[in-house]
Amino acid sequence: MPVNYSLSEKGNPSNPNIPKKFYANAKSSGEVTFRSLSKEIAAGSTVSDTDVLAVLNDLSKVLARHLSEGKIVRFGTFGSFSLSLSSEGAETAAKFRSSMIKGAKIAFRPGIDLKEMMNNLSFEKEK
Repeated sequence: MPVNYSLSEKGNPSNPNIPKKFYANAKSSGEVTFRSLSKEIAAGSTVSDTDVLAVLNDLSKVLARHLSEGKIVRFGTFGSFSLSLSSEGAETAAKFRSSMIKGAKIAFRPGIDLKEMMNNLSFEKEK
């Protein structure tokens, strides 16, 4: 099934005199909830959806704890999670202060299954 997209016209904020260009935006075809995921996983296994939901809830808590400790969390062939930071620059390492860190994000690096899926996507313009 193709991924639907729409187009949006965007200008270059650093040079508003350059003509605008059209860019693709992925369009959602809905969403899948934590509960529906747990039911789907349970349907293919020998445990109940309540058991799967409990494990996924605990997984979320443990993932947050390990990331907050600065660890990379590897999920086998699924992928890995880590933290990335954005900060102001300092002229020297000695002049850098932790107050210059402006934020953190969770980085996800897909594993082989998701990379293969990404390589096999097809696209269709939304009607």
